[in-house]
Amino acid sequence: MDRLQKVIAQAGITSRRKAEVYILDGRVKVNGVVVNELGTKVSSKDTIEVDNVPISQEGSVYYLFYKPRGVISAVSDDKKRKVVTDFFTEVSERIYPIGRLDYNTSGLLLLTNDGEFSQLLTHPKNEIEKKYVAKVKGVALPHALKPLTRGLKYKGEKYAPAKYDILSTDTRAETSIVQLTIHEGKNHQVKNMLEAVGLPVQKLKREQYGNLTLGNLKPGEYRPLLKKEINQFFSK
Repeated sequence: MDRLQKVIAQAGITSRRKAEVYILDGRVKVNGVVVNELGTKVSSKDTIEVDNVPISQEGSVYYLFYKPRGVISAVSDDKKRKVVTDFFTEVSERIYPIGRLDYNTSGLLLLTNDGEFSQLLTHPKNEIEKKYVAKVKGVALPHALKPLTRGLKYKGEKYAPAKYDILSTDTRAETSIVQLTIHEGKNHQVKNMLEAVGLPVQKLKREQYGNLTLGNLKPGEYRPLLKKEINQFFSK
C-alpha cells in the first residue's frame, strides 16, 4: 500500500506536492469515489482517476540515454520529427525525459515515469551539476572565460556561476573545445553563456549528469539506471 499522492507522482502525472493539491481540490477519485484526504493509501488493485482520467500504476523505471543530434527531447512532435521515446520501442511504460537537450545537442539524457524523481532532479535548490563539452568558434583564453565563474546576465536572463576548462585550442582554424559545468537547466544556457563571452557554440554535447556518465553507450543507445545510481540523488 502506498500513499495516493505518491502513486500519482510515480505515474508521471505531476509532482507529489502538486498531487496533494489535486487531492485537496477534489480532482482525484479512487474506485469512482472522490478522495480528498492526504493520508489515503491505495494498492495496485485500486482504480485511480485524475480529472476523470484513469492513471496507470506502473512500476517506476529509470533510463540513461545517449541522445543523438537532430532529435527532440519530448514524447511527441507536431512536426513529425524524431523524438527521444522513438528509441524506446521495447519499453512498455509511459516514460518521458527529465529536462531537455536542444534539438542539435547530443549527450546524456535521463528518462523515467517517476514524477517525484523528475521533480527532484530538476528542482533548482538541488543544484545537480551537469557537464557539457562544446566546440566553439574562437580561441578560448582564461581571461575571456573568467566572467562565467562569477555568473552573468545575457539576453535578459541571469545565469549562476559556472566552472570551465579549456580542453584544446586550434589557432589555425580559430576554434576551441571548452568544458562547462553548470547546475541550472535554463533554455539554451550553455550556448548563451559561451556566446556572452564571445565564443559561439558550433557543437554541443552533455557528458555528465551528477555522477552519471555516458560510459560505452553510442548515440541512440540506452541502459537502465542501477539502484545505487538512483539512490545517489535521493541521498543528497
